[in-house]
Amino acid sequence: MILVDGVPILPVSDPDSPSPSQVLEILAALLDHPSLLCALHLFKNTPERRFSISEESGLGSITQPKCVYVFQREYAIVDPAFVDVAGTDEATTCVGLIIRNRSNGKISIAHLDSPDIVEMGLAQMLSQTFDHDLQDEMDVHLIGGFEDASLKRINRSDGSEIHGKVDGYSLPLCIKLIETLWRRQEKFHIQTFFVLGHNTRWDADGHAYPIITGFLVETSNGSVFPACFDRSSRCPDEVVRRIRITACNDDSTWRGKLLETYHTQDDKFIIAPCYWSWHQFHIALTLQHLSDSQILLTCSTSPYAEGPDFVDNERRQLDYIIKHPDWRETFPKEQPRVFERNGQGGWRRCGD
Repeated sequence: MILVDGVPILPVSDPDSPSPSQVLEILAALLDHPSLLCALHLFKNTPERRFSISEESGLGSITQPKCVYVFQREYAIVDPAFVDVAGTDEATTCVGLIIRNRSNGKISIAHLDSPDIVEMGLAQMLSQTFDHDLQDEMDVHLIGGFEDASLKRINRSDGSEIHGKVDGYSLPLCIKLIETLWRRQEKFHIQTFFVLGHNTRWDADGHAYPIITGFLVETSNGSVFPACFDRSSRCPDEVVRRIRITACNDDSTWRGKLLETYHTQDDKFIIAPCYWSWHQFHIALTLQHLSDSQILLTCSTSPYAEGPDFVDNERRQLDYIIKHPDWRETFPKEQPRVFERNGQGGWRRCGD
């Protein structure tokens, strides 16, 4: 169930199976809701936080905020007792989702990149957050995606019309998110809905760009801020986790799921083994010789909207696969890579 200001956003004749037109009407109602419009203007005008933390241990005596960062297609459930902030960035056509349990303060955060992972991904996100006995209620923030496809209106209850042109990447993802949240029994109180047209700017050549591509949430109170992270704070195990996003496409055990990385109870990152094939090795050899513009066009869903370090990040993944063609070098004895906190709030690999 989706609520705004404690009120269901729209009645639906069959909540278990809303029609496509009903889902689009709910989406339009959220985009136009006065309270959410007020919230998004405040969010949009909030200065972006630039987050930086060293991955290396022993670099100083200053303790930094304890952060959990999630990459594309990852999720994490964080406990305020262990974690100060959680966040993600580099989202263009992707949508970031934050769910905070009002009763126990636990926060689930995900970086969603496809409608195919929404239904099972949401179940994963709620697995340790929601208590059915207590009937806990959730605060929800959706941030990301932009107008890479148009949303026209037909058949509105007020006499206007709404019609969804379901192409591009952001719109189908948002439609699936709204449909899935609505069909579930939990009460999801939407606090931020900064997606699609609200998160779009245009350049002089008519290219669309997202306004905000990242955010962080303070776990102590659930406050959400626009944010960007530097390379040192996208940790631990940055390059391997980036590679895993693509490698998981060939692993049926991850089909339809978000990638698990963070272990809530122990405040550790446990990177499960993933494999890259010789086919992927040969693809890496081919891509390595492409120009920067060709890398953008080949590897991105939104080449005009990517950040300045996108190509460098892609090349570092290609270089890693080329230098380590056998995935078992990265995961000896097919065991996970485990990281624990160091004394300064960063991460160190267990056993190193």
